[in-house]
Amino acid sequence: MTRFNRRQFLSMSAATAGALATLTHRQAFAANTSGYKALVCLYLQGGIDHADTIIPIDLANYENLKAARSELFSNYGVGSGTSSRDRENILPLHANNANSLNGLEFGMPQALSPLQEMFNNGEMGVVGNIGPIIRPTNRDDIAAGAELPSRLFSHNDQRSTWLALDVEGAQYGWGGRFIDAALASNVTMNPSMTALSAQSRDVFLSGKNVRQMQISKSSSGAVSLIDHKWTLGGTQTDNHTRDAIRDYLSRAENGSDSIFERDFARSSEMGIRNAREFRDQMSQAPELNTIFPDTHLGRQLEVISNAISIQSAVNAPRQIFFAHLGSFDTHENQTTRLEEKHIQIADAVTSFREAMIELGQWDDVALFTASEFGRTTIDNGNGTDHGWGGHQMVMGGSVHGRNFYGEMPNTDLSSKIYTEDRGRLIPTTSVEQFAATLVRWFGLDEGELARVLPNLQNFQTKDLGIFGNATS
Repeated sequence: MTRFNRRQFLSMSAATAGALATLTHRQAFAANTSGYKALVCLYLQGGIDHADTIIPIDLANYENLKAARSELFSNYGVGSGTSSRDRENILPLHANNANSLNGLEFGMPQALSPLQEMFNNGEMGVVGNIGPIIRPTNRDDIAAGAELPSRLFSHNDQRSTWLALDVEGAQYGWGGRFIDAALASNVTMNPSMTALSAQSRDVFLSGKNVRQMQISKSSSGAVSLIDHKWTLGGTQTDNHTRDAIRDYLSRAENGSDSIFERDFARSSEMGIRNAREFRDQMSQAPELNTIFPDTHLGRQLEVISNAISIQSAVNAPRQIFFAHLGSFDTHENQTTRLEEKHIQIADAVTSFREAMIELGQWDDVALFTASEFGRTTIDNGNGTDHGWGGHQMVMGGSVHGRNFYGEMPNTDLSSKIYTEDRGRLIPTTSVEQFAATLVRWFGLDEGELARVLPNLQNFQTKDLGIFGNATS
């Protein structure tokens, strides 16, 4: 019989544990990061009115909506024959799965005509009545005390619940967590170029390991300010000063006993280094022929397009981007404000599509919209108020477009899919089902989905089918 002393036994145990840990690690992180794929979240801050964006146009449901929004429709001039909300002037969405809609028909206002064309060309799908829910819920369930997401109808909390699956103060977003998983599966991938925000830094891209980077047309923020001669001057003395500032901002370590100061120094150094890398790569990238509108959203989607153009050079086969457009909280003056936003979305997204086709990446990119909630079906006179469920759009060359996903609602406010007050839609598709569908296409496996999306197990459908056949 072979005998082992204590030291030999501990050594063998450690080796065995190490081997098991390695095997477990490999099994735990199995994301497919081959090729290139990018997700672009277009966040519509304030709660976009779903029923004034994807509009019911079959006669019965159009008339129901018209009755619920009599003052709003009057403000649109409905009945004049020239109103953008006259039924005959709404642009129809010709869905491939129209037979599954129980006679419901939908369209878009003329301001969104480029998106209507994308839908009818099979490059865009619509996800119906999506929002934060913990499990399938209707009006009766709510009356019986069903568990609901916290702080419904609050802008900040529902935005955080949409993007991070918890109320304001959540630390990690599902975009950042999924980038964490991709990085764990591909340790050669450049972590600094995987989570990129064209707006301010956002919880959506915050992960345990990934450090999101803010990008803009100026490319490198404070780094550019230091380099510009008009900031510090161009003399030799000024250059010495410039070098000293660079050294200070780029210091990775300092002698402080404070871990907070040391962490801040490391973050500063990493931010400067990443910004310089991004700027240097962008300076070598060929200029896009696509012209973007000079709007807030147009500039964001332009810099995202530029970042995608250098993804190979910076070794980032998986990327998630965040863009933002605000002022959708249309309690008043909705007829003017929403049309202006629709035009900005349509123009910017159209240019983004053209840029992706120019780069040969349209099949590798999925742009999706998100918004903290929809609006009330019943108007308040000149606008609408905070709702719950709403419709979102997904577009890209790999999207099985010209289809509605989830469940499209009717406009019968007596239906149990509405709350008893103000006609708020109770979501029939959860944010987690939507996220799972997107990131499964992105390359993550079922184990990774389960770790990041804890409530996904409460829903029978785990994949909405936006990129292929739905799965349960």
